Amino acid sequence: MSNQDLSIAAKLINGGVAGLVGVTCVFPIDLAKTRLQNQHGKDMYKGMIDCLMKTARAEGFLGMYRGAAVNLTLVTPEKAIKLAANDFFRQLLMEDGMQRNLKMEMLAGCGAGMCQVVVTCPMEMLKIQLQDAGRLAAPHQSSTSAPSSSRSYTTGSASTHKRPSATLIAWELLRTQGLAGLYKGLGATLLRDIPFSIIYFPMFANLNNLGVHELTGKASFAHSFMSGCIAGSLAAVAVTPLDGKYGRI
Repeated sequence: MSNQDLSIAAKLINGGVAGLVGVTCVFPIDLAKTRLQNQHGKDMYKGMIDCLMKTARAEGFLGMYRGAAVNLTLVTPEKAIKLAANDFFRQLLMEDGMQRNLKMEMLAGCGAGMCQVVVTCPMEMLKIQLQDAGRLAAPHQSSTSAPSSSRSYTTGSASTHKRPSATLIAWELLRTQGLAGLYKGLGATLLRDIPFSIIYFPMFANLNNLGVHELTGKASFAHSFMSGCIAGSLAAVAVTPLDGKYGRI
């Protein structure tokens, strides 16, 4: 195995492990984000903390991880595709993918964002359905005649006031809408993931490059970690309005 192949394999493993750890650590915050985005002006939750507290009281601690299994299953192939695609396009657009060229780095990030939606779109579709199930179920628990606006917004005839599974939702979508059902919201997903990758990959590469030691040719773990945090935070802030649009489809 060549050093380049080993490097790519290491990046894929690191990306997969990082994705699994990230999902485990921040999934409750992601759940709160989804439920706050999908309130549709009903003010069920006053904010993130209020949402998490009400979720924990109504659904237990594990309720805050509703839909996490979908992400834990699909986050590794998602990160693998994203990282591999970014490296591929960097190699294609720049000699050895090493020199600093902001425009080419942004194009490589654009390509990575386009490729990852193959996994991201169905993953987000199923995750959001499961995350929002508790919020949609609340009116049914307090009243037997819930308004029609509390019904699911993607599965059609699938009922969501009973706790659905990812398998049930996926099967219902495939049965009623075909493969296109799993890729509903593809346009909004592209509008979110492409700008994110365009911002994240070049920013991380350039920030990380600032900490490269002359002797080792590598940045320290702490510097790389902070570079990733800064790049990821700024990219996430930039695309949050588009992420909210996806959640409402």
